[in-house]
Amino acid sequence: MKRIVLFLVTNVAVMLVLSLTASLLGVNRFLTSNGLNLGMLLVFAALMGFGGAFISLLMSKTIAKWSTGARVITQPANATERWLVDTVAAQAQRAGIGMPEVAVYEGEPNAFATGATRNSSLVAVSTGLLQSMTQEEVEAVLAHEVAHIANGDMVTLTLIQGVVNTFVIFLARIVGYFVDSMLRKNDEESSGPGIGYMVTVIVCEILFGILASIIVAWFSRQREYRADRGAARIIGRPQPMIAALRRLGGLAEGELPKNMAAFGISGKGALALFSSHPPIESRIAALQGQ
Repeated sequence: MKRIVLFLVTNVAVMLVLSLTASLLGVNRFLTSNGLNLGMLLVFAALMGFGGAFISLLMSKTIAKWSTGARVITQPANATERWLVDTVAAQAQRAGIGMPEVAVYEGEPNAFATGATRNSSLVAVSTGLLQSMTQEEVEAVLAHEVAHIANGDMVTLTLIQGVVNTFVIFLARIVGYFVDSMLRKNDEESSGPGIGYMVTVIVCEILFGILASIIVAWFSRQREYRADRGAARIIGRPQPMIAALRRLGGLAEGELPKNMAAFGISGKGALALFSSHPPIESRIAALQGQ
């Protein structure tokens, strides 16, 4: 419940900020008496599409800590925490990135990385993963997350999300205006968009949003293959990553908040097209074939 409330509150706050910004800039007045101002609509769509994606990216570390209850290791309390910090430090140096914050959170086996830049990031592992894997397997999972950071995957996925969001908002309003115009073409007394515009925009945003989710999920799956290969390079061989994936395949994975699911070590979607992660078997086969 805490995760759901936090997710909703954050998204409402982001939308309010973006709506206020659009109003102050005047780009929300793309519907004019002369028709649809496409230039202004594109600016509005880009502001809402990219704005939401980048605000979420900038807040990603804070939201991750709040939503998972992750505790950043500032002073290692035991040998395991000391090993985690030292391992991530060595991997970050090999990958050529700044030292990420290292955190541990209570939960079923999973891990994630997030952060706005390569030099301001967070790597977190669950207690379930630490208890279920060997040290070599945990090292491979950490390397996978460090590879995500080194590859700039958080920014890449944010840019892709911003692009598809922009097109969803832009196209939905064009279709909405066209449908509304057709419905009102014989009504000379009415002016401005009617109910047909609002209903069509809502329906189109849902439909186009589904298509956009498929595109973003496809890119997310490609990131996972790259991060697996990156982990193998950081460690120096693919076997530990293969072993970690095999172990994950036999475990009940821990669920991450929706806004962070794409950055976990594993994840499943209701359908393959919407899954942020490829099947474990495909990832193992890709590593074995490299």
